[in-house]
Amino acid sequence: MDALDTLINRVSAPRLIEPAPTAEQRERLFRAALRAPDHGQLRPWRFLTVEGDARHALGELYAEAIASKNPQADEEALTKARNMPLRAPLMIVVIARIQEHPKVPAQEQVLAAGCAAHGILLAAYAQDIGAVWRTGELSYDAVVNAGLGLAANEQVIGYLYLGTPQRELREAPAVNVDEYVSGWTGKA
Repeated sequence: MDALDTLINRVSAPRLIEPAPTAEQRERLFRAALRAPDHGQLRPWRFLTVEGDARHALGELYAEAIASKNPQADEEALTKARNMPLRAPLMIVVIARIQEHPKVPAQEQVLAAGCAAHGILLAAYAQDIGAVWRTGELSYDAVVNAGLGLAANEQVIGYLYLGTPQRELREAPAVNVDEYVSGWTGKA
């Protein structure tokens, strides 16, 4: 697939089924992630893959997090949390690893990890792999972070769900570039 076509036409695929990406496809996904802009070459990211029975374990961790925040959570909310990781055959947890650095602030490192996540999405689209980036309150939950083994200097950037699109992907909507781009004249 042409690189510009990928950049311009990538869309999310929220409905995903088996099969998950192959080992060869995953290698390309992570190679693309590792090409993200990286001031200071800190590589301020890491990735966890979640598949098979580990998806059920993550669902239990999500339910535990919901219950810890709201002990009165009903079974419907807990079941929904348990089923979240089952929406795709593979999940990639993208984690920013913030390092002390005199010239690279934490915000730049988080942005670099976000670019790495975007690299995975682009590489997935280029390989006809369905993918969607999700966050939500569980991305920022202390119980989930502990259960995933995050260190104090780490944070979840997002959960990438990957698999085979259940249906044909929608067409990327047309966007008027002029609505988002303007020249600066040197005056505010």
